[in-house]
Amino acid sequence: MDNTSVQPCAPASAPVLEATDLHKTFRDFWGRPRAEAVRGVSLRAEKGEVLGILGPNGSGKSTTIKMILGLTRPTGGSVRIFGLPSSAKGARARIGYLPELSQLHPFLTPRETLFYAAGLFNMEKAAARERVGQLLEKVGISSADADRKVGEFSKGMARRVGLARALLNDPDFVVLDEPTSGLDPVGRREVKDLVRGLGAEGRTVLMSSHLLAEVQDVCSRVAVLVRGLVRAEGSLPGLLEMRSGPVRFDAEGLPEEKTGAACDALRALGAASVAASRPTRQLEDFFLELLRRSGEA
Repeated sequence: MDNTSVQPCAPASAPVLEATDLHKTFRDFWGRPRAEAVRGVSLRAEKGEVLGILGPNGSGKSTTIKMILGLTRPTGGSVRIFGLPSSAKGARARIGYLPELSQLHPFLTPRETLFYAAGLFNMEKAAARERVGQLLEKVGISSADADRKVGEFSKGMARRVGLARALLNDPDFVVLDEPTSGLDPVGRREVKDLVRGLGAEGRTVLMSSHLLAEVQDVCSRVAVLVRGLVRAEGSLPGLLEMRSGPVRFDAEGLPEEKTGAACDALRALGAASVAASRPTRQLEDFFLELLRRSGEA
């Protein structure tokens, strides 16, 4: 009799992430409901998307991420990754995760930390050596720093080690919880470029951050959580477009002295092309306005 376990196969056209109607209620010692942290969150991410999760403290961001990763069991709802249950080995093997706190061993060097993690992935030594070298360079850790104890590092440097560890298994789905925490401006720019690069490579990124400008810089879509609910979700241009007020016209080739003319006269006045659009606001302004409407500010 063949006792080999059979893993479910993912549908060919399945989204990378499909979280449906997630609920999470925390209970006290006696099993009584104490706090409803997540109240029906649904998220979906396709291949190559960079999805940002925003929300004030206590909005359910971290709990949602933990349910997606299978680190905490949802009270209700379901999560599928690559079309498979989030608990399936075939799904988990393709995930890279950077938690908000990296929890690195202070007596190991970055190189030793990554080699240890490579062993957990059963990577061959030669492949692990090559991959570790690539990642140390990718996250900006020099050869000298690669052999220093992690306990000697600043928070920002330790964050780079955690990011390298999250990418060690060459994941197709990368979950980043506050990836730029503790980094200086140069480090933040490097991480943002790295996240953009992951999306350009066809990887899917789920990113949680309190730094709204960074989310606006790198994310193709965002979901805003307030009190355990998704209050807004969509592409950044769609969310940030100001649907009332003045309309802006961009006219290519129009002489400056004729810019006061009306839209219907622009082409007659010599404009090569006319594009009408509404001005957009900053993500921070949109976020704060949404919180005010939701009674959170």
